[in-house]
Amino acid sequence: MSPATTAEQAGRRVEDVLDRLARTGDTEACEAAEEVVRVLMEFYGSGLARILDLLGRSAGPTAALLGDELVASLLNLHGLHPEALPDRIDRALAGLSQPASNAGFDPDTGVLRLRLQPAGSSGCGCSSTRESVRQAAADALSCFAPEVTSVELEPAGAPEPPLLQIGNAPPRAGAGGLAPAGTQ
Repeated sequence: MSPATTAEQAGRRVEDVLDRLARTGDTEACEAAEEVVRVLMEFYGSGLARILDLLGRSAGPTAALLGDELVASLLNLHGLHPEALPDRIDRALAGLSQPASNAGFDPDTGVLRLRLQPAGSSGCGCSSTRESVRQAAADALSCFAPEVTSVELEPAGAPEPPLLQIGNAPPRAGAGGLAPAGTQ
C-alpha cells in the first residue's frame, strides 16, 4: 500500500496540473479540467456524507475514523466533519509528543495560541524544541482543524496567575484581631 497523501499535498498536485494546463493557453481544456475537479469533489463529498450518515446510525468505528488524519482531512475539505472546532483542536493537540493546551483561538485571524507544559515535565524548553512542537501542532491542525492558519506559542515561563485564597485567616496580633493565646 502506498503512503497516504495529505489533503495539502493533493491540493498542491492538482494546482500544479491545472497550472501546467493553463500555460498551454488552451482555455477550453482548462475549463474542462476545472469542471472535472468540481464534479469529482461533489461526488466524493456526497459519498463521504453518506458514509457518515450510515455510521451515525450504528455504534460503528466513527471515533477511529475521526481520529485518522487522512479521513479528517477529507471530511474537513468537504465541510462534513461532525466535531466542533474546539474538539478538533483538542484532538490534534492530544497527538503531540509534548503536551500543549489551547490558550485561545482567534477565528478572525486563524491564530491559535498554545501553552506548553513546563520544561521540567517534557523536553528541554529550548527554542528548537519549542519550534518543533509548534510545527508538529501546525501539521496536525492542518488535518483536523484547517481553520487554524497559524500557531503561536506563549512565551516560555509565562507566569501562572496568582492563587487567590478566600477564607478565614488566623487572627494576627495588633491587626485589630485577637492576640494569640498566651500573649495577653
